Amino acid sequence: MECSVCREALSARLDGEDPPVAAAGVERHLAACDECRAWQARAVALSRELRVRAVPSTPDLTDSVLRALPAPTARRWPRVLLGAVAAVQVALGALQLLGAGGHEAMAGHLFHESSAWNLALGAGFGGAAWRARASAGVLPVLSAFLAVLTVVSVQDVLTGGVSAGRLVSHLPLVAALVLLLVIRHDHRDREPGPRQGLRHDENTAITDVPDDPQPPRELGPTAYREAG
Repeated sequence: MECSVCREALSARLDGEDPPVAAAGVERHLAACDECRAWQARAVALSRELRVRAVPSTPDLTDSVLRALPAPTARRWPRVLLGAVAAVQVALGALQLLGAGGHEAMAGHLFHESSAWNLALGAGFGGAAWRARASAGVLPVLSAFLAVLTVVSVQDVLTGGVSAGRLVSHLPLVAALVLLLVIRHDHRDREPGPRQGLRHDENTAITDVPDDPQPPRELGPTAYREAG
């Protein structure tokens, strides 16, 4: 057997391929050829060095990149205005509770419920102005209330059952809804990104486990190929 054929067979063996000649013939040639044995030793050492080479260390640029990013800022004016709307709403509720403001048509427990509701809305607006996260809880309640209030107000206007002053008293609620939407938008921009398929924990994102995981695929040699 020629040395070139033996070394080709040894190279195929290292790559996980089928050697072009029988293994017994290769072993007989190695036993008689010092140069091929030395070539085999160098090839094995080189192959091992390439396969188990340590990963070179690279600098961690996470902190520098994060510092270079502009810090998200939330607008202050919507919360300031919402605080003012909260004060107006509380004042309207207090006036209603004291019997002022032209609510003579209401009486009894219904009157007390309406007053308590106006005061509660004012308190909710104030909480959202103080703490932006609270806007997420106030928004659904206020949106549903205004939707129903709009329908019944239109009916009352058509039948002449409501005064213009009473309708004007609902404007703070509309202003509060707009401001709450602005505050919620600003606050969500400062939160982590969408959690679709990811679970965020501080600065770490962990990939969610799929509902129907596939069995692990058996890995083979990276340089494997069929012999031609």
